[in-house]
Amino acid sequence: MSYRIIRKVDLNPQVYLMEIEAPLVARKAEPGQFIILRIDEYGERVPFTIADFDREKGTVTVIIQAVGKTTKDLAKLGAGDTVLDFAGPLGMPTPLEHLKKVAVIGGGLGTAIAYPQAKKLKALGAEVTVIAGFRSTEYVILEEEMKEVSDKLIITTDDGSNGTQGFVTDRLKEELDAGEMFDEVIAIGPLMMMRAVCRITEQYKIPTTVSMNPVMIDGTGMCGGCRVIVGGETKFACVDGPDFDGHKIDWDAAIKRQQMFKPQEKTACEAGRCRMKGGEQ
Repeated sequence: MSYRIIRKVDLNPQVYLMEIEAPLVARKAEPGQFIILRIDEYGERVPFTIADFDREKGTVTVIIQAVGKTTKDLAKLGAGDTVLDFAGPLGMPTPLEHLKKVAVIGGGLGTAIAYPQAKKLKALGAEVTVIAGFRSTEYVILEEEMKEVSDKLIITTDDGSNGTQGFVTDRLKEELDAGEMFDEVIAIGPLMMMRAVCRITEQYKIPTTVSMNPVMIDGTGMCGGCRVIVGGETKFACVDGPDFDGHKIDWDAAIKRQQMFKPQEKTACEAGRCRMKGGEQ
């Protein structure tokens, strides 16, 4: 069995969207979950967080950054092409039903993962503030989509090219200092960004959920590659997460693990093949 790409959209110079026909996955998918994709029988298994899904059409959308061997190979495919494996949905859905007022924060490509969270929250009747940060206007993605699912949208860029300069942490602190209080903050993006958000929310005693995407191979908890230390205990992001309490994450350990396979990834890209690397959501 293979899975057909029905739509591909370039979102910026490095990021592209793929909508893939996978009716069984679409039927069960929820925000926070992920899939594992393999291009062909020689390809590696790579996890991608579900960016959107359409149960009626039977499609699942993933948003991918072309940074490693597999993601660059995927970028060469287009509508009508197929991938061999598309397994999911995997991981635990994000619990959102109890929330009334939430700040959803996306950093760079993490915005693609934050979007379905905001969409679901809005559908549940919550008041949603979305804060999204990018390097520059050139790299902004999903702006119109985020407008539709938020009561307040703040987009900031590192270089200020969109008129708002700074980091998502700057904008979050401005909101909190202005008197805004949230039931919860959901932060998704680079580890450094999520750690910085958690340091702020801890000061304000606001529960904070983060999405962890460490090295992952099988997606069932058997390989142990996606270990995350949470509250002093070892958890597996693929079955216990990928969402965790950000105030309990051992960030130093997570950041160190993220760097473990950089030399192998470089070798694989140079050789035109890849055997193992971290999730490329």
